[in-house]
Amino acid sequence: LSVLRVSVSASQQRLHDLRVLEFGAGNGMVGEELKRPGVSRLVRVDILPEALDATLRDRPEVYDVFYVMDFTKLNDSEREELRSWSFDCLVSVAALGFGDIPPMAFLEAFNTITDGGWVGFNIKETFLDTRDSLGFSQLIRNLIFSEYLDLYRLQRYRHRYSIEGEPLYYFALSGKKNADVPTSFIYPLGLPS
Repeated sequence: LSVLRVSVSASQQRLHDLRVLEFGAGNGMVGEELKRPGVSRLVRVDILPEALDATLRDRPEVYDVFYVMDFTKLNDSEREELRSWSFDCLVSVAALGFGDIPPMAFLEAFNTITDGGWVGFNIKETFLDTRDSLGFSQLIRNLIFSEYLDLYRLQRYRHRYSIEGEPLYYFALSGKKNADVPTSFIYPLGLPS
């Protein structure tokens, strides 16, 4: 979140003016951090009803609205409801690239925010390594170098230590969305939808 905060501040915008969609929100820990400095609106979405249960149990006051949705199967009504929020920021922390969120679901969330909106997320260090041939890794590398996203910051950091005591590194990214990513963007990569 610090990478996103720095980018927003450097652009002369204010974090508390943003309408944030937290994607893969889990139990709401990240939402709690976003709420501290204040954001205009904060909406959580996760595919798991259990994640909603945990949020309602531990952090019921953090979000304006709670959604349990599968972003690979959104219908027109759900898309319209999400777009009615006019999200200008997408945040996803510790949720991307582990097989939990398909590439198509991430692109659907990306396309939900307005053009010119902020994007902030973190990924394992290996996802930017060209030797990583996983679909999500390819998607992220291609998105970073595409016309759909202007990358503002890319910062490597120690995320945690493994059970064996080895440091595990991640990258935190922030940028601005230029335009919706077409569905055809993922197919040349051979990614499952």
